[in-house]
Amino acid sequence: MNSRTQRSPEDMLPAAQVMARYQVSDMTIFRWLADPKLGFPQPIRINGRRYWRLADLQAFEARQASKEAA
Repeated sequence: MNSRTQRSPEDMLPAAQVMARYQVSDMTIFRWLADPKLGFPQPIRINGRRYWRLADLQAFEARQASKEAA
């Protein structure tokens, strides 16, 4: 996908793009998912692969930013 393409909040990101977005490893994503206090969104599984809704990730980022500001 072209990086200049506009994304809508309904877009789904595969695990590789989520790892690239946060510059973390798959193990870090696994740990974030296991930590209920962090509130990282759960993936949607399609044919055994993990996808995240862009809107869920943006909401997570907004929550983290508000925690840092407080």
